[in-house]
Amino acid sequence: MILDINGLAFTYNSHPVLEGMEFSLQGGELLAILGPNGVGKTTLLKCINAIHRPMQGTILVEERDVLAMRPAEIALNIGYVAQRSEPARLTVFDAVLMGRKPHIRWRVTEHDLQIVESALRRLRLDALAMRHIDQLSGGELQKVAIARAMVQEPRLLLLDEPTSSLDLKSQVEILTMIRRVVDEHRIGAIMTMHDLNTALRYADKVLFLKDGVIHSRGCAREVTREVIEEVYGLPVHIHHVHGRPLIVPVHDHSPATPEHHHALPHSH
Repeated sequence: MILDINGLAFTYNSHPVLEGMEFSLQGGELLAILGPNGVGKTTLLKCINAIHRPMQGTILVEERDVLAMRPAEIALNIGYVAQRSEPARLTVFDAVLMGRKPHIRWRVTEHDLQIVESALRRLRLDALAMRHIDQLSGGELQKVAIARAMVQEPRLLLLDEPTSSLDLKSQVEILTMIRRVVDEHRIGAIMTMHDLNTALRYADKVLFLKDGVIHSRGCAREVTREVIEEVYGLPVHIHHVHGRPLIVPVHDHSPATPEHHHALPHSH
């Protein structure tokens, strides 16, 4: 078991944010944490990574207590990609190399450099290796943050909205790569997402949060209309494409009838 969480609760300023969190993750599994804004998705990731200290509960990564680990030990086991990374006056190569810090003892080795170069190639960042990260677009900066987490070679990868600032092509590239790394290295990965259909396409498992508790969880392929409507308060249809559910909101208006339909004007 990569991750085992039991009875996790977190309170902020005497206000319960998360209660009764219990779930597990095995190697080779990708879990998507879903739910409306403000339900505690990011907070849950930060608790797993011990950035926030839970009020109660246990967090075990490969049977080791995360809350008893030193920061350097956590970095060896857990990679974390925040929603936003602050740009600094570092090159892309050096920023990604920083992810190797937990593994470096006396000096940077040829093995460390090879791992960084491989990550840059996989994320199509090799052409930007010597550019400073404060000159990057938001999407490029997000790719650098993901590459930095990947070179840590963690057993558990936590990604908070990993595709929020990426265009469609980059989203597919990033999530395909994450999926491949999870499968090939048998690590566990958890990502928070707002885009339900993207999450359901790549994840093995889903966990829905509502009002600070786990509303439901299960296989991504088996998500139901009832769960989506209860969590988001929005009527939907579910279609299946290539075996994966596709969520389509129900509009509160009828589509235009043929006689009322007008073609968009051509630009000249």
